[in-house]
Amino acid sequence: MALRIRLRRIGKNPKGKPHFRISVLDERKGRDGRVLEELGFYSPLTGESRVNKEKAKAWIKNGAQPSVTVKNLLKQTIRQEG
Repeated sequence: MALRIRLRRIGKNPKGKPHFRISVLDERKGRDGRVLEELGFYSPLTGESRVNKEKAKAWIKNGAQPSVTVKNLLKQTIRQEG
């Protein structure tokens, strides 16, 4: 199974208040595929993001590939803490 850690938009569409959830998905199922696990959220308007780093590390260790944006968010949260 090809797993992907990526953002899923949950905010108002098309303009207004974008919010994203950081989710683990099977990339073969497409954009609206079944979510295997929620790892956190990201709000670009406030710059706030929360990611469960332990779960993210476990999924990456099991072969999940983070998208470019999620990879940057993970680096940013690790930098802020330590």
